[in-house]
Amino acid sequence: MTQRIIDNEMVLQAVIGDLRQMFAESKYLRMTVKSGRTRSVDQNAISHAWYGQIARELREDDELGWKCYCKLHHGVPILRAEDDDFRGSYDAAIKGLTYEQKLKVMRLLPVSSLMTKAQLSKYLEAVQADFVGRGVMLSFPEAA
Repeated sequence: MTQRIIDNEMVLQAVIGDLRQMFAESKYLRMTVKSGRTRSVDQNAISHAWYGQIARELREDDELGWKCYCKLHHGVPILRAEDDDFRGSYDAAIKGLTYEQKLKVMRLLPVSSLMTKAQLSKYLEAVQADFVGRGVMLSFPEAA
């Protein structure tokens, strides 16, 4: 499956050309299209700032380790619940792995980058709730 982000007319024209060519070759296409931005730059910046804060306060792991933990414990459940394609792929390839293997897979598997703005908001709230219980106060920046 190929993922393309269409954010200008030239990319749109190229994608339409690609689709015409693929259809001409096989006379069959299966597509999933999602409109709207998947996440905001601000949400992305918050999550990465939080991983750093968690690593500085809870030194059992580094920033990447906490990112993988958050993806596995908070991101994967959201995507499995709301994205049939993700759930099918995850369950077939990753669900049966050991916990340690799943954490290693999180280094490579896109999770939060696949989320919509609403899903990423749920993710950030879940991460915040998890770590407040550990004494780490993760906060959202004040709106300007």
